Amino acid sequence: AFNAIFRSLFLFVISIISLETLTLNKNYFTHSTKCVVLKDCKCHNVKQTFLNVLFLILFYRIFFQNYQHILALAFTIKQINETPQILPNTTLGFHIFNSNFSPSWTYFASMVLPFTQGKFIPNYKCGITNILAAVIGAPDISLHMVTVLGIYKVPQVRCPEDIHYHFAIPPQTLICFSFSHRHLQLHIFTFLGLLQLLLYFRWIWIGILVVKDEKGEKFLQEVIPTFSEDGICVEFIAEFPNVAFYSDFSETVAEGVDVYHILMKSTANVIILYGEIQSLAFLRTFLQFSAVEDIPRKKKIWLITAETDYTSTSFQKSWDIHFLHGALSFAVHTKEVQNFQEFLQNLNLSNNQNDNFQKDFWEQAFSCFFSNSEKEEFEKKCTGQEKLENLPTSVFETHMSGQSYNIYNAVYAVAHALQSLSIVPVLSIRFNNSVGEKISFDENGEFIGGFDIINWITFPNQSFLRVKVGVIDPKGPADKFFNISIDSITWPVGFNQVSALPLSLCNDPCETGYSKVKKEGQLFCCYDCHVCPEGKISKEKDIDDCSPCPEDQYPNPTKNTCIPKRITFLSYEEPLGISLTVLSMCFSLITILVITIFMKHKDTPIVKANNRNLTYALLVSLLISFLCDFLFVGRPNTIVCLLRQPAFGLIFSVAVSCVLAKTFVVVLAFMATKPGSRLRKWVGRRMVGFILLSCSLVQLSFCAVWLITSPPYPDFDVLSMSEEVILECNEDSVMFYCVLGFMGFLALISFSAAFLARNLPDSFNEAKFITFSMLVFCSVWLCFIPTYLSTRGKYTLAVEIFSMISSSAGLLMCIFLPKCFIIVIRPELNDKHQLIKRKF
Repeated sequence: AFNAIFRSLFLFVISIISLETLTLNKNYFTHSTKCVVLKDCKCHNVKQTFLNVLFLILFYRIFFQNYQHILALAFTIKQINETPQILPNTTLGFHIFNSNFSPSWTYFASMVLPFTQGKFIPNYKCGITNILAAVIGAPDISLHMVTVLGIYKVPQVRCPEDIHYHFAIPPQTLICFSFSHRHLQLHIFTFLGLLQLLLYFRWIWIGILVVKDEKGEKFLQEVIPTFSEDGICVEFIAEFPNVAFYSDFSETVAEGVDVYHILMKSTANVIILYGEIQSLAFLRTFLQFSAVEDIPRKKKIWLITAETDYTSTSFQKSWDIHFLHGALSFAVHTKEVQNFQEFLQNLNLSNNQNDNFQKDFWEQAFSCFFSNSEKEEFEKKCTGQEKLENLPTSVFETHMSGQSYNIYNAVYAVAHALQSLSIVPVLSIRFNNSVGEKISFDENGEFIGGFDIINWITFPNQSFLRVKVGVIDPKGPADKFFNISIDSITWPVGFNQVSALPLSLCNDPCETGYSKVKKEGQLFCCYDCHVCPEGKISKEKDIDDCSPCPEDQYPNPTKNTCIPKRITFLSYEEPLGISLTVLSMCFSLITILVITIFMKHKDTPIVKANNRNLTYALLVSLLISFLCDFLFVGRPNTIVCLLRQPAFGLIFSVAVSCVLAKTFVVVLAFMATKPGSRLRKWVGRRMVGFILLSCSLVQLSFCAVWLITSPPYPDFDVLSMSEEVILECNEDSVMFYCVLGFMGFLALISFSAAFLARNLPDSFNEAKFITFSMLVFCSVWLCFIPTYLSTRGKYTLAVEIFSMISSSAGLLMCIFLPKCFIIVIRPELNDKHQLIKRKF
């Protein structure tokens, strides 16, 4: 913006003159190089001496791009004077004063304006023939000048930090004026634009190169907290020396070397440059240190604010400008001004004798000299007919730059203010400039326009092209504030990406399937990448935390997407289900075989000896227990879930009750043989019926309460298995454990009774077999509990089925296998006399 131009070089004084002349005075612009010496020079080697001399030569050359600003001022005033609709019968002229980067020179120029004849005589204005209409300057210059010009009530137009024009005059008075320092509003769009650009490209690891002054400090104070809040880390902050004509160049060189080292050692690929218009010229000088430093130059993506624009001196004409290739900058929104290029094309020394700057510019830009110049004889002579359009753009741009466009609009604003015949209504001035852009001011006297986002493309012939790739529009809706076209951007060599955008990160981004884990002792943008934990995924790169999959899905092997879990249950088609089914069927057939054997030999002593009917009841209950296992295999449904656990619990309780009854019958039978025993009346069917009925009713009551209060139902278990959804019967109820507990209680009573009856006569005693069968039963179900709790999915159900088969088979084998052996293999032992005299 304007401040970059005016703060570094010129302030423009517009005056109303009687004759139509455009005069560019070099008064107060000249300076003597004799006054600038390397005081206390710390040049310890050739390299340091070279760098100091380099800065001296650089500094005392014209900044080429500033000459376009001068020509833009001259062109605008010429255009206004030639337009009869603006200020008829009035001609504008101007003077240019150099600030020399110094407040002292600004005060000097301010003192010159009210006085004449080169003498500072307060309040003495004799000899002034032209009317001073206004002063145009940058904010810093305006603030310095106000202390002097305010006394004489000279209106000032200042062009602040970026795209804002500000009339430094209140509406209450015609001649008195003051300044309103509203810098926050001036900067906010620059900061927002930078922030949006960084977030859009996900550049979260950056460096900042900032001018070393109060303005740079203010910039850092405002952007650093904002960047941190949005997850952007600043690897380094390098202060750019703010060079003035009175600067200590040895100190400047030392600071420049430090800046170069910081830039080249940094890992950030994106660097924000915030400085003055001359900053790029000095940055180019710092980058030349690669010729004398041991650190090679790295490619960087430069983000340049609107305050900083390209400028150079004649000493830099042959220097490489490729470091700007692919850079992105914010520029004042500009439209092409008609006739400006024609104005430049017609510019030559013969038709513009009053331009005292042109001669110096011409010699340095075209590398020639005029006949009256004190140059070596072997240098080329200037003809004055050289064309500006033949110069590379690194020397001179024929298209009006954003800063020149600001000058153009500022001069028009002054002209329209004068057109109103009064400065009072200046804040309400609204006009369209010659390119049709509306110019108006807010209540603070500020014009707020937009930014263009410029992509710099450089060429080997020292030319460059500014390509508009986006806009910052503060006047538009919020969703249109920031717009950029990625496809239009040309990136620096080395950052050309085929499928992705250039990155600027502390470390490589985490791939999908990984999440970020902060590194201790480093900025939050630096992190390690850890694989997502079990059950979580990351579909995007570089995320803070992995997200869990839905309950019915699980992560794929790379943990970057969720896969639906397959529904599974213990089916007849899988090996485990087939094995359990075959096993249950085999024991069912064995039970049927035993029943057949016992029924065929029902009148033999060994069958009749142990309550034949009770034996049949036990065998039938065991058969049904084996058949109940088929309810546990296959796809669960509501009927199956309601029947399978209560059915097995009730049937197996009957089986254990039969064993208990057989034990009690034997014990009571021998106890009743004692003289006077009262137990004789319990011996017989009454005792058996009581035990079977009471035990069955208790178990039946447990099952009934279970089915009434919380009946089992089909359910999906999505948590037990990581890759499967288990279709099962939800039997999570206290009554389920009551059913199992009651069966265990009956088994314990049976085991105790059988253990007590182990010494009775063997011919009538099954206690040993019952004891062993109950031992098998208890062992099976004691092992079942931890196994059941430690398995998941259909294997839990398989454990339960195997326990049911094992416990039933234990009763069948331990109690009936010896009897079948005698009946089938040793029938001679199945005799009453043999049973009486023989002990097994």
